[in-house]
Amino acid sequence: MSGRPTSDADARARLAGERARTGSRLAVLRGDFDGVVEASRDSNADDEHDPEGQTIAYERSQLATLIRQTEHHLRDIDAALQRIEDGTYGICVVCGGPIAAARLEVRPMALTCVACACA
Repeated sequence: MSGRPTSDADARARLAGERARTGSRLAVLRGDFDGVVEASRDSNADDEHDPEGQTIAYERSQLATLIRQTEHHLRDIDAALQRIEDGTYGICVVCGGPIAAARLEVRPMALTCVACACA
């Protein structure tokens, strides 16, 4: 198996699918976040001392973290798409060698070959 996926078109399609799934997930997370904020807007409840479960602040924090991670994932996808355009997709940024096609199939945004990732 070569170091690159069968074609840039295959990689682009894989990344486009991942981008669509990630964009949908981000929309849901943002909606959930807005819902938590809206639900607590007019409340003066002291949820910090509620023994019944998680606090609103905790839920808001968890959702904010998931949103940041998902936005970061989208940036990684966009960077991989840009590397396809630049002709550098599938080339390890550390050693300059090829990234195995199997690695790119599993992790299409990979920047490094397995050897450099493990180093």
